[in-house]
This record gives sequence, structure tokens and C-alpha cells, in this order.
Amino acid sequence: MAVYRAGVLDRAAVTDGDVLLDVGTGDGLIGFAALERVGPGGQVIFSDISAELLAECRRRADADGLLERCRFVQVGADDLRGVADRSVDVVTTRSVLIYVQRKQAAFAEFFRILRPGGRLSIFEPINRFTVMEEGDCLFGLDVAAVADLAAKLRRAYLSVGTEQDSMLNFDERDLLRWAQAAGFTALELDYRAEIEVAEPLPSTDWDVLKKTAPNPLAPTFEEALAQALTSQERDRFEEHVRAVLASGMPGRKTLATAYLRAIRP
Repeated sequence: MAVYRAGVLDRAAVTDGDVLLDVGTGDGLIGFAALERVGPGGQVIFSDISAELLAECRRRADADGLLERCRFVQVGADDLRGVADRSVDVVTTRSVLIYVQRKQAAFAEFFRILRPGGRLSIFEPINRFTVMEEGDCLFGLDVAAVADLAAKLRRAYLSVGTEQDSMLNFDERDLLRWAQAAGFTALELDYRAEIEVAEPLPSTDWDVLKKTAPNPLAPTFEEALAQALTSQERDRFEEHVRAVLASGMPGRKTLATAYLRAIRP
């Protein structure tokens, strides 16, 4: 997360005295680091749809003596009411648009609230790139021996059409197109794709791994298996996965990410 945080803030070119709005701030990963960059004369506006997360950010800011340089707004990315036109110098987001259906409206809002010369800096995973393909499933582990069951598992995750799934219905070209249509200029996009790159698994314990999910809106592997397979099929699938994990085979990641920087003229 520290890498993503630095990537967003570095591209935002934050300076002393800036007013920065962190959209979808969550627990403040970007926002609290931004406070260090805007300095004593700057301000960070923490915005999120979650009252609980904003309350946690407020608590942390108060505990650190930073409250007077913070503002908290409970709004969605596509309707930033409460933030005035041309009132901020920087807008940042990290993995926010994947939750937003009205992405074009979000870009229009980002443009509206930025002052002329203001900077937009966002990071998004491009999940459309990582939709499971034939032969790929479950942390990149080898499931060829149970390919018939892996196919059923994939279908459980693809039951919602791509165009209706906010996590899958865009790619990096859409980000550029929407930013340009909103009126932004000086667009810069940094895109990175990785295919079957060896990476340590978060755990080698299947009872732990199966309780994780490919993304926050998806069912866990355990839930998907219960939905897609019979009890006998689940036993066969899980027996195979446990054997693969016991063999010491590393996981493999396939993912794509994009950073977008733009300026309001």
C-alpha cells in the first residue's frame, strides 16, 4: 500500500499550502500522508461514503493534533456535494472508481471542484485484465488436474455481466477517455501488466486461503465453491489444492494497474 500511496501523491505534485481532496479516503492511507506534504498552511479534505471510516479518520487526526487542518465530507465520488466549485488544488483517489457505476460523473465532479491548474492523480486496478481465463484459477496454482471443477468455479465469479460489474466494466483507455471528455488536459497514464509472475502466497494453509476473495465485492473462494460444486466435487477440488500447496509450488499473480495524472486547464 505504501507503494501505491507514494505513486498517487508523487504524481499529484503536492506543494505547501495546497488544499487536497482525497476521494474514497477509507482509513486515510492517502489523506494522512498528504497532510505531511501540504504543510501547516494546507488542508486535506477526507471524503468517503462511510460514516464509520470518516469517524475513524477524525479520531486519528484528533489524536495526532491535526484536526484543524482536516475536513470530513460524507459523499460519493460521483456526487461531491458539499465541496464547492474550483475550491481544491489536488484530487486524489486510490482504488475508488472500481466501486462507482457512474464513473463519467465522477470525472465531471473532479473537474468541477478543481481550481484552474489543479491536479488529478488516481490509481486503479484494471480488473478486466485479470478476469480468469481457461487454465488460470486460484492464485495461479496449477489446477489442470481438476480443470472441469475450476471451470465451474470461474463461472460462479462471472455470473454478473462484465458491463454491469463496476469492477470490470472499464480499462485504462476508458480512464483516459473519461478524463479528456470531462475537460482535463496534460493527461499522463502509467500502465503496468504482469502475467503469471511468481509471488509468495498470502498463506500456504488452504483453510485460510479459501476464506479470501479475489476482490472486496466478490464471494470468498469457500462461498464460490459451495455455490458452484457439489459436496463430492468440493472434496475432490480441495484435496487437489491441498496437495499443490503441500508441494511448495509458488503462487503466480496476473494483474494490471494504472496511474492517471491530469490537469484542469
